[in-house]
Amino acid sequence: MSSVAYSEKYTIEDYRRWEGDWELIYGDAYAMAPSPMFGHQYTAMKITRQLDEKLDNCPECYAIMEMDWDISTDTVVRPDSMVLCYEPDERLTKRPEIIFEVISPNAAKRDEILKFDLYQNEGVPYYILVYPDLRKAKLYKLIDFEYKKIGDFSDESYSFKTKECEIAFDFGFIWKKSPR
Repeated sequence: MSSVAYSEKYTIEDYRRWEGDWELIYGDAYAMAPSPMFGHQYTAMKITRQLDEKLDNCPECYAIMEMDWDISTDTVVRPDSMVLCYEPDERLTKRPEIIFEVISPNAAKRDEILKFDLYQNEGVPYYILVYPDLRKAKLYKLIDFEYKKIGDFSDESYSFKTKECEIAFDFGFIWKKSPR
């Protein structure tokens, strides 16, 4: 008997036939929770709402919440919130400019390690990990093809600069009327 471990790899075509909520990263399937908990969903909505309002005067950019991004034939992810600086087709196939992931305990390592590396390799200019329980966000910016930590944000503001616009984002807004 062989001592080599067997690993099943899947494609985007397999992914499109599955029922339920999944992400596919480098051919590996990751089940998502059936529905985000209230605090997670509320936090993601506050982020997307603020981004959408800040982008009202930018004709090229859109704030999107929980939409599949088809990266390759073996990778599909669904970020919590993102900014696109192009008008997408029905499916996202180009990289976003900004991605926010709201961290849940059961998926923290996937967001902090696997998606961190994936988004960095795909050239996403900004990646923000949001921790609702801590009321803190860790902001990373792509500099020389590598994510560099800009800082931890709770009540501070940060100005995201995309190729099309500038977004003055108030991290304190996320936590106003936020469940504990």
